[in-house]
Amino acid sequence: MGADVGRDAGPRDARGAGRDGTGEAPQAGPEAGRSPRATKLAVAALAGQSIFLGYNWVVMKVALQYSDPWPFTALRTGLGALSLFVLLAVLRRDLRPRQPLLTVLLGVLQTTLGIGLLMWALQTGAAGRVSALVYTMPFWALLLAWVFLGERMHGLQWLAAILSFAGLVLVLDPANLAATLQSKLLAIGAGIAWAASTIVAKKIRRRESVDVINLTAWQMLFGSIPIIIVALIIPSNPIVWSDTFISALIYNVIPATAVAWALWLYVLQVLPAGVAGIGTLATPVIGITAAAIQLGERVSVTEAAGMAAIIAALLVLTLRGLLSGRAARRARSGPTVPD
Repeated sequence: MGADVGRDAGPRDARGAGRDGTGEAPQAGPEAGRSPRATKLAVAALAGQSIFLGYNWVVMKVALQYSDPWPFTALRTGLGALSLFVLLAVLRRDLRPRQPLLTVLLGVLQTTLGIGLLMWALQTGAAGRVSALVYTMPFWALLLAWVFLGERMHGLQWLAAILSFAGLVLVLDPANLAATLQSKLLAIGAGIAWAASTIVAKKIRRRESVDVINLTAWQMLFGSIPIIIVALIIPSNPIVWSDTFISALIYNVIPATAVAWALWLYVLQVLPAGVAGIGTLATPVIGITAAAIQLGERVSVTEAAGMAAIIAALLVLTLRGLLSGRAARRARSGPTVPD
């Protein structure tokens, strides 16, 4: 999430276990090209997108060694929004905002709270642990969709919810909670805000068809305004404009925002939704692994078990997406007539 700017309403509205809490991204439709070459390119794009976003957990943690969280987040989201508006202009798409009130709410949930709380959690928390807690988002999305949209949980969704809850308790590690409580609660808060944003995004889509690039750009712009205000009001240490920090900022704005988002769009046009959902599973795995290798992060056995449970929950949702997509394709093809 914090690793994904475009995920807020593009990826965050379609990214596997994210958007609707079911692990099912929007179908691209049977008209999407699925030639062997296109499929290979889409798989490569999915791998690239997952690597960019997964490794960004380490990049963000490194960036916070040179900047307090709010100034860095303001730069990241502000420049991220700008890059998306530039993309809209290049593609000659409509620049006008649609459903502005709901888009403001979406921006506050996805960008202000989702990314803001995530970055705050990273200031004192381990990147791997924070990524695991943020990715409890599908669990919260299932609950919120049940309450606000009347979407009941079925079958494997219950298993995913149980695994997510168990993983959440284990990562919180109640026996050793004091030292990391603030970071863990902030990470959970980011996951809840992200989940709530999926409910708003679904309401927007139910009202009318929207350009996801346009929606992503405007929600990020609206969500960046409170972050910029907070960054200006709260005293913070000056940013150390080192080569490392500048590189981390560029990585967040371009590979982890514009490029990753563009790759995701291509993936959704070619691959089945369930297969695309694997990207959501890969992201925290890459983040946890990269943090252990590059940052030397170590977690307790209890926390490791919790992370494994959360990843297992994402895997269950991904499998559900695959099975649902296969069933939908069979239904479209109709019954076969025996010879």
